Amino acid sequence: MVRGFQGDSLSDPTAMAACAKHFVGYGAAEAGKDYNSTFIPERVLRNVYLPPFEAAAKAGCATFMTSFNDNDGVPSTGNAFILRKVLRGEWNYDGMVVTDWASATEMIAHGFCKDAKEAAWKAVNAGVDMEMVSGSFLGNLEALVKEGKVSGKTIDDAVRNILRLKFRLGLFDNPYVVTDQKVKYAEEHLAKAKEAAGESVILLKNADEVLPLKDKVRTVAVVGPMADAPHDQMGTWVFDGEKDHTQTPLKALQEMYGDRVQVIYEPGLAYSRDKNIAGIAKAVAAARRADVVLAFVGEEAILSGEAHSLADLSLRGAQSELVEALSKTGKPVVTIVMAGRPLTIGKEVEESAAVLYSFHPGTMGGPAIAELLFGEMVPSGKTPVTFPKMVGQLPVYYAHHHTGRAPSGKETLIDDIPLEAGQTSLGCSSFYMDAGFGPLFPFGYGLSYTTFGYDKLVLSADKLKTGDVLTASVNVTNTGKYAGTEVVQLYVQDKVASVTRPVKELKGFQRVALQPGETRTVIFSLPVSELAFWNIDMKKVVEPGDFKLWLGTNSDEGLSAEFEVID
Repeated sequence: MVRGFQGDSLSDPTAMAACAKHFVGYGAAEAGKDYNSTFIPERVLRNVYLPPFEAAAKAGCATFMTSFNDNDGVPSTGNAFILRKVLRGEWNYDGMVVTDWASATEMIAHGFCKDAKEAAWKAVNAGVDMEMVSGSFLGNLEALVKEGKVSGKTIDDAVRNILRLKFRLGLFDNPYVVTDQKVKYAEEHLAKAKEAAGESVILLKNADEVLPLKDKVRTVAVVGPMADAPHDQMGTWVFDGEKDHTQTPLKALQEMYGDRVQVIYEPGLAYSRDKNIAGIAKAVAAARRADVVLAFVGEEAILSGEAHSLADLSLRGAQSELVEALSKTGKPVVTIVMAGRPLTIGKEVEESAAVLYSFHPGTMGGPAIAELLFGEMVPSGKTPVTFPKMVGQLPVYYAHHHTGRAPSGKETLIDDIPLEAGQTSLGCSSFYMDAGFGPLFPFGYGLSYTTFGYDKLVLSADKLKTGDVLTASVNVTNTGKYAGTEVVQLYVQDKVASVTRPVKELKGFQRVALQPGETRTVIFSLPVSELAFWNIDMKKVVEPGDFKLWLGTNSDEGLSAEFEVID
């Protein structure tokens, strides 16, 4: 992403300064409520939340932005530990640090600063170079320097960081970029947008190979509030989106396949929050006339994005009732979800023959989904986050730690518990009686229209030293009927360490395109140094010991082998 924004040189007229945000821990908000406080201990901060930012810094990301949240009582905009000790001191970062929107003076609301003057004092001394919006720097820094609360060197350093970026951008030589390029809705860009949308769609279920739609399909019923929602399809934070240019699934199906199949459209619901069930009967009637039902459900754009938190992640309005009614027709229901977040759709998955999750696919989402439905594109997307069965499971993630009571056998769920069962009869292990242990869909999960087989996992060595590089290879074969792309994933577990370690950690992935029957040996190189973590003494080290490695199709499945790191 840094390369994509910045190119080979920031001085290129088409380059933009990338910004790594929000630094740091913003996504760990209590109760999943945006802007809320976080409590991330230093070891977890260093092992989990700081590494992506360190990677961005090493990639040359030109700017960092502080986050709104406080962590362990210290707002990020006033946190010298993350800004001076880690970012500048440990990573030797020489880019610019900017506040988030008014986050300097928001430290007053946090109860961390008395007024704007104290906010400016704490922010600039913590390591912020530039303030966005609130004006506390402009109004107070001169006085703070005169009072000796902010040193001249601190101001000089901040100015240097800002000017260094401006020099790198070439703004003193060429302050205005003039271009006559016509880039908006250029055909090659629309093609890339369609490709990106198609590759991000995740096939979660495909019972009886209902997808791709076969030639025998003559009539399709298109239903649901997201089938023709050009504004909402673009998703959140789209200030310059133009819905007149959005190609919706309904329009794409009519224009691209209307000569092959009859498309019957009955939305059933006017929008995602619509609770008026009067239109469901018409949608059901349309379904009865069709060979297959395409149900487009999900969320309007306004329901996701910054400051749009939800405590209930189920489908809104009467969408669940719509899917249930469609399933009772006996016709195969293909449910396509357009949403800005993972939703708890276990019931809808059970009621559907196939499920595609497209998130909000953007301007070209319609043609991408249409081509996926008819097999001109083959799904290759994988879940970028774990999908929960119920909200009460959250946070749920693949890289969790084992407890001393991890489930070792079959879970006894709540409806299977005998009356007057003994207190210890369920095994005294760590799981939910109503949700079990696992999620609805694990991290890295996604099906294809074809199938892939894995065999012959080979490690270059079973004993390695800290400076070595482990090579792991596996044969991947397309065992199905369609050409497809598999995302091969590499996971590692440090089995015993000075502090408990995750059950698995993703260390790499590769997209591999294969023709039917084709086999390819996929090779990963894993430097042993990448097994380092912040240990019980808060030092980043590779500890000698036993490790397990997996190569597979998601975080739950794969071939495994073991190796040892020695002194």
